[in-house]
Amino acid sequence: MDAEITITELTLDQAPAVVRLCERALDLPEDAAEAGAVVDTLWPRAASDRPVVALGAYRGTDLVGVLLCSVPSSDPGLGHVDLVAVLPDQRRRGVGRVLVERAERVLAERGATEVLLAGNPPYYAWPGIDVRYTPAVCAALALGYQQDRTAWNMTADLSYDGSKALRSTEATERRLAEQGIAVRRAEPADLPALVAFARSTFGGTWDGELSESVGRDGAGCHLAERDGEVLGFAAYGSSRPSWFGPMGTAPAAEGSGIGGVLLRRCLQDQRAAGLDRAQIGWVGPVPFYSGSAGARIERVFFLYRRTVSTL
Repeated sequence: MDAEITITELTLDQAPAVVRLCERALDLPEDAAEAGAVVDTLWPRAASDRPVVALGAYRGTDLVGVLLCSVPSSDPGLGHVDLVAVLPDQRRRGVGRVLVERAERVLAERGATEVLLAGNPPYYAWPGIDVRYTPAVCAALALGYQQDRTAWNMTADLSYDGSKALRSTEATERRLAEQGIAVRRAEPADLPALVAFARSTFGGTWDGELSESVGRDGAGCHLAERDGEVLGFAAYGSSRPSWFGPMGTAPAAEGSGIGGVLLRRCLQDQRAAGLDRAQIGWVGPVPFYSGSAGARIERVFFLYRRTVSTL
């Protein structure tokens, strides 16, 4: 590493500079285009829920690299490196290494015994390292991280009217209505019932993602209910405008067609917002999304972790 590199903790007023760096440093066009949303999700919004630390690498007075890391409120023994970005002309000069090493110390000071190079829901921009960021994969291995999981996104094509992702939901909605099931857009007043349903049925952090989807610009949610009882939901835009998810259907309602309707209603919203493709993030049921929206696996992510010494 060049001696003139210094690492400094950043403050929220420096977020615009971090966005500008990410626009230049994120190699994949879909990531660079949403750099503002990525930084907003991982820093000011996430900080309302959990400890977040932003680190900047400077060469002289120039910001040449950034790292965002966090500790989940539910498990302070885990630390997450949520974002590392280094300007292209500054790579292979030790900038990423020193940023990660500093982050490990910062997270250990906060009680973390393991550090994950993986998304920290509900505020995440990627499940892990996209395999197309090959230098980042190489850096993770060189730093002693071990791959422990693989995740993937699926892409739904919204670019033309005949896309399977944009098939009409009207006939299925009429059939559901005959069974007493209403499908509609979720409103802020629906959040308590949605959150309770997500927690009791699925656990995890979906309730947080729902809270970031309902009533917020660039995001949305649709739900299915019968006699005031939530039977399913689908949301989009909680972390990035082009990303779909989460969604869930009550076990008793599986096979009813609710899931496909909710999914395509969200995708239709995203297309109306000007998107020609949507990313279905951190996918579980691949066959469902393939059949309901013609989605295909496209982005693949490696998730890494390693033990760190507590201080």
